[in-house]
Amino acid sequence: MTSVIGTDSLRDIRNDMMHRVEKSALDFLEQEHARWSALDREAGATIETIAALMRSGGKRIRPEFCLSGFLAAGGDPHDESIIAAAVAVELLHTSALIHDDVFDESAIRRGAPAAHVKYATRHRDNDWRGDADRFGESVAILAGDLALGYADAFLAEAAGARPSVLAAWSEMRTELQIGQHLDVVAAARFTGDPKLSRTIAQLKSGNYTIHRPLLIGAILAGRPDLAAAFETYGLAVGEAFQLRDDLLDMFGDTDTLGKPAQLDLERHKMTLLLSLAIERDPAVRELVERPEAEADGLQRSLLASEMAAEVEKHIAGLVVAGGTALADAELEPGWRAELIALAHSVAYRDK
Repeated sequence: MTSVIGTDSLRDIRNDMMHRVEKSALDFLEQEHARWSALDREAGATIETIAALMRSGGKRIRPEFCLSGFLAAGGDPHDESIIAAAVAVELLHTSALIHDDVFDESAIRRGAPAAHVKYATRHRDNDWRGDADRFGESVAILAGDLALGYADAFLAEAAGARPSVLAAWSEMRTELQIGQHLDVVAAARFTGDPKLSRTIAQLKSGNYTIHRPLLIGAILAGRPDLAAAFETYGLAVGEAFQLRDDLLDMFGDTDTLGKPAQLDLERHKMTLLLSLAIERDPAVRELVERPEAEADGLQRSLLASEMAAEVEKHIAGLVVAGGTALADAELEPGWRAELIALAHSVAYRDK
């Protein structure tokens, strides 16, 4: 059981574990790349795609919550099972990012060409046969699938004698895939539906980003009793995370975000922010219902509607609700405050 109370000490423990997570993931990918490249120089291409994305940085929010759930539940920081679980969570996220960029036709990820763009360019540069864009998308889809397979392998290693971890993992994977599908459908329909948009946000953010990683950590620490508190916290903070994502996409800039800004509008993504605006502002609804809704016009309309200010208030309420959900949870000393601090960090981030 952890006995350290100081916030800095708690973070030092988690940061040390995060370094182990990153080393474990990158060492594994390096070994896999060497193994398959020895078979054929092209065989390691998809592995390099995964490794390059992981090396490029990222917020590591999901493994951070996984480690935090484990430590808050009294897990031993030296337990290797939680390291494997955190690697699995980040590999699942890597898989989703690679696929997302194909779905959204996004050219940039973390300031560099997205995987499908990189391989389409390679196809053109080598004057290979066939359609270059189709080739790039094919390689990216395969890389995303491989990352998912690796994630499953790490999670199986982590589960060990706790098969209930596998159930939580399976549910997390399913929620993500269903959320992705509903996201694609909502973009095609492009009609305001706050209930559906909130469901998508819960599946793709509340559960996949925060709730399930926390739960997996707690189960590995032998504390499945924390499931209810972590679910309530995770759904509230996850919605705040998604709304911040929507605001950043709507009003941010590409250089800061490391991915195209206003892409959700350009791709007609029915975000939770836009759904709420459609429900509350007839001018926004009128713009959306036009056959060719223009991103610039929607952005100006949203600014004029003061929707951003309303969403900021809602985010603040969600962060408070997340902290309240932990009020009666039996957590290790200092961890309620640290989880509230994490809620603030994801809800008020700038990229």
